[in-house]
Amino acid sequence: MENSYRAKRLLIYVFLVLLTILSILPFWVVLVNATRSAEQIQQGLSLWPGGNLQYNWSVLMGRGFNVFNGFKNSFLIAAGATVLNVYFSALTAYGVIAYEFRGKKVLFAVILGLIMIPQQISMIGFYQFMNRLGLLNNFLPLILPAIASPATVFFLKQYLETIYHPDLADSARLDGAGEIKIFHRIMLPLMKPGLATMAIFSFVTSWNNFLMPLILINDTEKYTLPMLVQLLKTDVYRTEFGSMYLGISLSIIPLLLIYLFLSKYIVGGVTAGGIKG
Repeated sequence: MENSYRAKRLLIYVFLVLLTILSILPFWVVLVNATRSAEQIQQGLSLWPGGNLQYNWSVLMGRGFNVFNGFKNSFLIAAGATVLNVYFSALTAYGVIAYEFRGKKVLFAVILGLIMIPQQISMIGFYQFMNRLGLLNNFLPLILPAIASPATVFFLKQYLETIYHPDLADSARLDGAGEIKIFHRIMLPLMKPGLATMAIFSFVTSWNNFLMPLILINDTEKYTLPMLVQLLKTDVYRTEFGSMYLGISLSIIPLLLIYLFLSKYIVGGVTAGGIKG
């Protein structure tokens, strides 16, 4: 019996290791190709880094790829959108869970309906609206709409249903705490795993957003990293694949760092939920 248990456990570990390798492999290939020459890349796949990193970097800089400016622009947009998204979505989800009011079910149905509407449908109208407000070539149209994120509201509302208890808020009210203080001091700490999860998705979505910034921004000084990557056009006689991979690598490294920083909160939340269950 014990040998059978060990064999099953070993198979599970082997399976998990294989899944981990398959998940990491595409990122590793991109990073490796960023250090190889165009000729080496064309010869086939390799898992070992090359020695062409410095050359690829010089080619990248020669094509107007201002990586530091791109990092700054992408981070300002992604960080601002993520903070607004997570905070106001948490505030809305808490209001839907904690309070009883007329039209509550209708409001939640509207939120669900908004999730099903593709963003591309509203792009033309949104562009015309921003044009009338004089906000073209500006970061605000890429940040402020994150306040209204129905998908994040839905997720946090479902998450709150598993951890919220009215006695927590009632006890705080008896102690004289106001509603805003209850939300900030009690509810936000309880929602930390859920907030971390949605912060990752929000940051990644905003960081990788290409189409909407391309429509709204014309000044190359305000280009985000994904927009700068599309500037890496090929030459007539030679395609510098190495510099292209290097540009892509620079754009995904911050996402990996954000995930590594916030993943511990997600794991902690799953563990806490299992203990409560």
